[in-house]
Formats: sequence, C-alpha cells, structure tokens
Amino acid sequence: MSTPAAPSGAKKAQASVQRFGTFLSGMIMPNIGALIAWGLITALFIEVGWLPILFRNIGSGVVPDWVGAIGGWGTHMVDGKEVAWDGLVGPSISYLLPLLIGYQGGRMVHPANPTRGGVLGAIATMGVIVGVPSSPMFLGAMIMGPLGGWTMKKLDESWDGKIKPGFEMLVNNFSAGIWGMIVAIFGFFAISPFVRKLIELLGKGVDFLVGHNALPVASVIIEPAKVLFLNNAINHGVLTPLGTEQVTNAGKSILLMLESNPGPGLGILLAYMLFGKGMSKASAPGAAIIHFLGGIHEIYFPYILMKPALLLATIAGGASGVAVNQLFKTGLVGPAAPGSVFAYMMMAAPGDLPKILLAILVSTAVTFAVAMPILKMDKSSDGDLSKATAEMEAMKGKKSSVAGNLVAAPTGEIKNIVFACDAGMGSSAMGASVLRNKIKEAGYGDVKVTNEAIANLKDNYDIVVTQETLAPRAIPKVPSATVLTVDNFMNSPRYEEVVEMIRTQREGSGTAAPAPAAAAAPARASEEPAESAGASEILSTDSIKLGVKAADKADAITQAGTMLVQRGAVDQAYVEAMHKREESVSTYMGNFLAIPHGTNDAKEHIKESAMSFLRLDEPLDWNGNQVKFVVGIAGRNKEHLQILGKLAKIFSNNESVQALENANSADEVAAILGKVNS
Repeated sequence: MSTPAAPSGAKKAQASVQRFGTFLSGMIMPNIGALIAWGLITALFIEVGWLPILFRNIGSGVVPDWVGAIGGWGTHMVDGKEVAWDGLVGPSISYLLPLLIGYQGGRMVHPANPTRGGVLGAIATMGVIVGVPSSPMFLGAMIMGPLGGWTMKKLDESWDGKIKPGFEMLVNNFSAGIWGMIVAIFGFFAISPFVRKLIELLGKGVDFLVGHNALPVASVIIEPAKVLFLNNAINHGVLTPLGTEQVTNAGKSILLMLESNPGPGLGILLAYMLFGKGMSKASAPGAAIIHFLGGIHEIYFPYILMKPALLLATIAGGASGVAVNQLFKTGLVGPAAPGSVFAYMMMAAPGDLPKILLAILVSTAVTFAVAMPILKMDKSSDGDLSKATAEMEAMKGKKSSVAGNLVAAPTGEIKNIVFACDAGMGSSAMGASVLRNKIKEAGYGDVKVTNEAIANLKDNYDIVVTQETLAPRAIPKVPSATVLTVDNFMNSPRYEEVVEMIRTQREGSGTAAPAPAAAAAPARASEEPAESAGASEILSTDSIKLGVKAADKADAITQAGTMLVQRGAVDQAYVEAMHKREESVSTYMGNFLAIPHGTNDAKEHIKESAMSFLRLDEPLDWNGNQVKFVVGIAGRNKEHLQILGKLAKIFSNNESVQALENANSADEVAAILGKVNS
C-alpha cells in the first residue's frame, strides 16, 4: 500500500499562514459593521468631511455646532469655559473598535463559554489601549483579546468539577474579575511597549514605500497572496490597523485600497469573456457580476489557477491602480468590505470618488491588456474549471459558497444520472424521484435517473448528485462524471441546473426532446420499481402517529425506529444503525421532512420493508433545520422505493405539506399520501 507523501515545508508554512490569517479575519470580520459605521461618521462629520464642506458652500457658510459635536472638532461653552468637543470619531476608534475586536478574539478561543472569554478579552485589551493612547489599538486587541480569553479558558479547565455546589457563581465571577485585572495590568506594562515598537516599525515601512513612490510594488506580494488565501494575514493583520490609524490622523488612507481593489479581478474575467474557451468563457459573465458588484473576490481565483501566468496581469493591474491612487493622493475613510465597487463608493473620502473610480478603471484595463495575449497565445485546451475550483477550496480549507457553483457540464450527452447516498435506500431514492419527475416534465424522458449507495458507484454515469458531506467519497469513484452537491432534497436549485444542462446540450446539438409520456420507455425496475406482492402494508395506519413529542433529534429517530421494531420489520440493531447513519450524514430532506434509516451495512437487520410516520407536536432542530415530519424507513429488495417516490412528490409540494400538517388522524394522513400502499 502506498503512503501519501507528507506535506512539504512550503505547504505547511502556507497552511500555517492561512490559519493565522483566518484567525485574524475571525476577529475583524464580525466587527466590519462597526468599522463601516465609524468610517461613515468620519467621512460625514470630521472638519474636512462631507457635511462641513457642504455647509461652508451654501447659505451663510457657517457649519452648525452639532456637526462639530459629532465629528469631535471645534469648541463649546461649559460653565463659562471654552471646551473642545469629544465627538464620536475619536472615542470610537480609541475604545469601541479595539474593545469589540478584543471581545471577539476572547470569544473565539473559549468555545466552552464564549461570553466569558469575550469579557476577559475586552478587559485585557483595555490594558494596551491605555498603555498606548496615541494609536488605535487594533494590533494590541488582536494580541490581548485571544490571550485573555485563552488564559481564562485554561483556568476554568483547571478547576472544572472541583467547585463545591452553591459556590459556582461566586467562583466564576470573582475569578473572572481577579484574572481580568491581572491580564489588563500585564497588557499595560508588558505588551504596550512591544505593540508601540511594532506600530512604529510597520509605520516606517509604509512611510518608506510612500516616500519612494514604491507603494505599487506591494502588489507583487498582495495579488499572489490573494489567490493563495494568504491575504487575510496581510489585510487584517497589517493594512487595516495601519490604514485605520492613517484615517485618524489624515482623514483617509490609501492602504485600505491595496488589497480590496476589484479592478484586477474584473480585468481577468473580462479577458475570459472575450478570449476564454468552453465553460470558463461561459461562466465568466456571471462571475464578473458577483465579483465586481457583490465584492466576492474568490470567484475569480479558479480562473487564475487554470492559467497561473495570469498572475502577471493581476500584479500589473493592481500596481497600476495603486499608482493612480498614489498620484492623486486618494484614500478611503473605512474598510471597503466586501471589496465591491458599491463599498468603494460608500467609503471614498470626500472629493476622491471620481479619482478612485478612475484607478479601478485603469487597473481593470491594464489587467485586461496583459491577460488578453496570455489567453490568445495559449494553444492548450480549456482548463478544468471544476478542478481549479477544487484546488482553490483546498487552499482555502473549506468549500466556497460562490466559486463552488462553477461546475462544468458533462462533455458527452447526458443520458445516465445517479443520486448517491450512504445506503442508497432513503435519501437518494427520494432525491432521484424528485429529479426524475423534473426531467420528465421538461420532456427528457429518455434520461435515466437512478439511485445508488456510494459504495456501489461505478464510473459509468454522466452526472452524480449527492450530499456535500458525501462528495469526498463519491468523487474518487466517478472521476469522469460531473458531481453536484445538494443540501435540500425536495427543492434544491441544483435540480433546475441539471435540467438546464440537458436542455442546453440538446438544443445546442439540435437534438429534439423525446415525447415525455407515451413515447418514453417504461420505467426500469431500478428507477421506479413496481411494488411487489409482499409490500402491500409497507406503510399502515398503525405506523402513523400524530402529535408526537420528541426531546431532540436522537429521541425522534429512536421513536421512529422503535415503531419499525414493533412492526416486526427490523431488529433493535437496525435502530442503532439509524443513529449511526445520522451521525455520518444528515437525513434531513427539506420542507420539514427527515427520513432516518440505517446504514448500508444494516440491511441484514431488515426482516421486511416497512415505514413509520411521525408528525411532531413541535418543530425539532435537525442540524440547523426545522423538522415537523419524521419518516423511518427499512427497505428490502427496493420494495419501499415506490412509496418514497410518492413521498418525494408530496413533500415537494407546499400545499400537500400544509395538508399533512393540518390532518387530524392517521387515516387523513394516509389519504393525503395517496394511499401509498395501493
């Protein structure tokens, strides 16, 4: 047996930087709303902000006192003395924002008691805020917040279970107070000098680049780092803290535009729209809209991973945009998050918007100009967009919510589709039934849709549909198929995508859709099996219960399984297998339905096919989804598939679901289900 090669030192280093960047991002991103609010207040109310400029140029030219009161400039009389306004801008950047970041950092490292960790993080952060009052303590908050929360977590673990009953609140409150005092003092004396020196060092580095007009050179690092998902460490660890300090001192900062400029990504996607091939060309327009208007930059990363030489284009485009912004001395008053053109319009400093939009246009044009010959001279076949997306997600460490939709259609004619699940007995059967009906209604009755267990998959399918958590097991078994993932078996938008793939393919080749009903071949046994003689009572009214009370998901599964045991359809080991199945893959189907059933290995514990139907008294949380109906399933020889097909039709219809919810008896439920045993 071959052993997978160990990750190289470079890969390990990259992964470490990614994790560090993700951790920093986890502290900053939840507080972006507060940063934006502060940026808007700054843009509107500081002495050189939008409102003072407006008032000075209209009417009497006098700026109302309330503008200065909010912006923190000007004076007012208090007890006969002239006193400066404090305003919102200064206290927010000095206290509110660092404390929010420190609180979030403490929450992240104390999962057992996030609030307690957050409070300690905020207390610890206050030490460095007071220790370095001249600078916004973002860096200090990102150090002391996690430190305070983590040390509190370790102390909590040390006396867990050792506190005498009745003293828990006393110990918890005083331990947090005493330890908070200690870490705040530690931050004041030990961490503040370090942070002060670090800020001075980073500031000198930025001043050097600006003073030598070398700031565009930063794009050589930033643009490749974005594609490798190292940007969080650069952006949230360095640029945002330094940029925010610049805003405090100068009213705006160019540093906030170094990483978030949407121009380079738009230039890449425009080049693919005109000079790309196949799926990459077809998908580029939609990706451009998501990127430029929505600010989701990761959508264009797979296009670069297909042609790494395009990094030259993004570097050139990014550097050009920075150069234009540096030439016109433009800046933002707060982070543009996400990096959308709309965010730029909101955060542009007064008078800078036209110049900033010009910089975005220039960076787009330069990126496009460099990318165009790279794509035109590339004689290789179109890159694998799905593979590039998978590589991007692997580097990111998680599935992309937008780039994951860039799936290439099968190159051959779509004739054979399989819906795969763990056991091939319940989830896949219902999903296959819903998809089969949609394809037939579209007039493509010649397309075969079956269901199968993951373990039994063979590489002879055009499209494989499965749950997201099962995809890693399915993909190696079907390397030549297009794999689509779903999370809602009743109403997944993926089903419409499959129908559209078939329609586009048939219309493009000039193949007419076959007649859906009379001309279509009879359903095969593997698609919609006819009910066998022994299946006449798979779902009886005795197996239908209404108003069921369940403490949690596990309790509901146990009750559904127990009904199957009482029917004599399975033994107790099958109920245990139902729980095991749920631990590996959720049986939530969508539209308030869950269908717990055993694993593929548990079929030997099934004596006869049967189902149980539970309507819960109160909706139950099922891995973050609301469930009102629980259908326990045990099937032999595919006798249960016809009923599952009928259930799929019913639960994909909202009116039928409502009728089931309003039914008053088991007979009414059976009638709504369409006499599934007939």
